[in-house]
Amino acid sequence: MQITVLFFATLRDLVGARRLSIELDDGDGSIKRLRAELTERYPAAADNLRVALAAINEEFAFDHDQISDGDEVAFFPPVSGGSGEASERPEIFRLPRAPFNHDEIIAAITTERSGAVCLFTGTVRGRTAKAGHLPQTEYLEYEAYEQMALAKMQQVAAEIRARWSKVEGIAIIQRIGRLHVGDNTVLCACSAPHRDDGCFEGARYGIDRLKEIVPVWKKEVGGAGETWIEGEYRPASGDRVDE
Repeated sequence: MQITVLFFATLRDLVGARRLSIELDDGDGSIKRLRAELTERYPAAADNLRVALAAINEEFAFDHDQISDGDEVAFFPPVSGGSGEASERPEIFRLPRAPFNHDEIIAAITTERSGAVCLFTGTVRGRTAKAGHLPQTEYLEYEAYEQMALAKMQQVAAEIRARWSKVEGIAIIQRIGRLHVGDNTVLCACSAPHRDDGCFEGARYGIDRLKEIVPVWKKEVGGAGETWIEGEYRPASGDRVDE
């Protein structure tokens, strides 16, 4: 069977390709078997492939999951991390390459019932503490598995609504591409009728959850060299929308 395999962040660099077309023998078409075959083909990436997360057709996959002919399989490290149409409870999901306007986002998720908006936004630090010193950051390079990332942003929004039913509007935005010191990088915002109706909690949950299941990675580039920043969260079966 013929499949497409995608690599992201550190794995992309080690394999030397973003996308490969691979033919697999019939029989054991599991993620575990594919992982082993790729490890043999790309020994420089062996250690990373053994612990990489996997996805089949933009949904988290596990070693026992079977691959079918024509599937798209992605391997990537734990994450470092479009817009919805207006509705009674508006939602915005974007992966922009240009700066975003905070006032525009707040206005877009504010409804006639909204009396409170809580917004978390992140920016590129000029210096990051590492081993007792503060090396200078020149820029960050953000990469995303874009279609899956947008789908997982929608999943995060659904989880927010399941926990805080009075939340009105939700915005989840993650910049991609090259970002310099002071640039805005990420935003998670929630509106609600009152400040005690989940807007604080929803925005905090949203940014934390984005860092767990939305496939976005960053590379730090500066005087000390360049390094992909990878997380440690390992998705469980409950992180798939079909569970």
